Amino acid sequence: MRAVVQRVSKASVSVEGLEVGKCGAGFVVWVAAHRSDTPAQAEKLAQRIAGLRIFNDEQGKMNLSLAEVPGSSVLAISNFTVYGETAKNRRPSFIEAAPFEAGKVLFDRFVETLRDLGTRVETGVFGAQMEVCAVNDGPVTVILDVPPSVE
Repeated sequence: MRAVVQRVSKASVSVEGLEVGKCGAGFVVWVAAHRSDTPAQAEKLAQRIAGLRIFNDEQGKMNLSLAEVPGSSVLAISNFTVYGETAKNRRPSFIEAAPFEAGKVLFDRFVETLRDLGTRVETGVFGAQMEVCAVNDGPVTVILDVPPSVE
């Protein structure tokens, strides 16, 4: 699985003009499943994000995780285009992304694991056309990969 993590001061996601999820200070996480991923990758990715230390401490050093920042949360957005491959063409190929049903199962497992770890999580709507508004903080953006071979 792959995630693009953005530290934000606030964010929201809407579908057909209705807000379906939001977060205050925390992360917007753009999540994609690889066609070979299993629930083990979803769980590992959630664990890595829950422990990711990209909030500033009192000295201004990136040293704090979500659990160490009161009121922090995650807005998780499913986004198969994170696996877009453009090495050979100008139009992205998404052949490495998981099919819809498998991707939904893995995204749901990712969200469930984050919640099990004590993280407050809201989401968009899997597979929907979404409008995401985010106020980036920093900006801080990190890409995390959990290859299919990790168990």
